[in-house]
Amino acid sequence: MNREYHRWYSERLGRDMELLLYGHSGEPVLLLPTSRGRFYQAEDFGLMGALADRIQAGRYLVVCADSVDEESWFNTGAHPHERVARHAAWESYLLNEVVPLVRSRSTGGRLTLAGCSFGGFHTYNVGLRHPDVFRRLISMGGKFETEDFLDGYQDESVYFHSSMQWLHGLPDGAQRAALQKVEMILAVGEHDFCRPSNENLSTLLWRQDIGNQLAIWGGGTHDWPVWRQMIQQYLPA
Repeated sequence: MNREYHRWYSERLGRDMELLLYGHSGEPVLLLPTSRGRFYQAEDFGLMGALADRIQAGRYLVVCADSVDEESWFNTGAHPHERVARHAAWESYLLNEVVPLVRSRSTGGRLTLAGCSFGGFHTYNVGLRHPDVFRRLISMGGKFETEDFLDGYQDESVYFHSSMQWLHGLPDGAQRAALQKVEMILAVGEHDFCRPSNENLSTLLWRQDIGNQLAIWGGGTHDWPVWRQMIQQYLPA
């Protein structure tokens, strides 16, 4: 299958950013790495191999983006406000630099945002904030609370970058209506330590009249073999 390496300087992040693009046509998919993961992680751990037949057939065009987790959520040397600010800059990079590339190279259709583990956290943290951009969200083994990363610190920026907080206060209006049109999948293994977080987010979404699919995988754990099976099911041929 077609595989392309891209690198450019991001003014929003103040440094070079890298990604891999797979495919030649098809529905656009933006795939995010796990905690501290790199843009080549999905290939290294077999996710791209699991999708190879459908990518080769032109069903999907997949872009695997890089993260800045070491500079944001995991940067204990920075003030929590600065950690969230760095994450916000990365979110802007995704929306304004990566998404246009994905769309320009795909052949149309809804844009899917997906990820495993911390990539699942990013999928819902970013995707729920931008339902006009991402029309399908697929988390595999994600965990969605932010408190453990911010030393108990709270401000407005933290609030609006923590879906488990701002969803409680979601008013009726355009954003709720847009979210109700997004396909949302929360897939998690039966024995995954992130299962309660998925159950909590699913319940919270339903309380806001936002439909979602909570999929508990029997016998599943928090590991790549399970996620390879999940991505094959949720990105079907």
